[in-house]
Amino acid sequence: MNDERIRAPRDIEQRTLAYAVRAIKLVRFLETTRDSASQVISKQFLRSATAIGANLSEAESAETKPDFIHKCAIALKEARECLYWLRLMAAAELIEERRLVEFLNETNQIVAILTTIIKRAKRSIA
Repeated sequence: MNDERIRAPRDIEQRTLAYAVRAIKLVRFLETTRDSASQVISKQFLRSATAIGANLSEAESAETKPDFIHKCAIALKEARECLYWLRLMAAAELIEERRLVEFLNETNQIVAILTTIIKRAKRSIA
């Protein structure tokens, strides 16, 4: 059990780093279309996608438990924003939805993990 607690934060940190790298590659692909809409949306998505891991890194250095929860909550908001941008990309046909399925799945998993981290952290201070 203690091993799980030690591995979980590292796992989410590694996953969000890998997620950000995938986001960079997706944005690079979208930029090749020279479509102004895809460029604007992809930049918004990239900001959110890279902010997830950045906020989790800040959470690791939180001074208090409420500060940790707050930083994780910001990461969660960014992950949810990524879901919006990905769905918009698919709906606007900027990229085929089938190409986003794995990305959407990973985003949903990150949202679920962050939600669990926040709930557990809140319970530990209650």
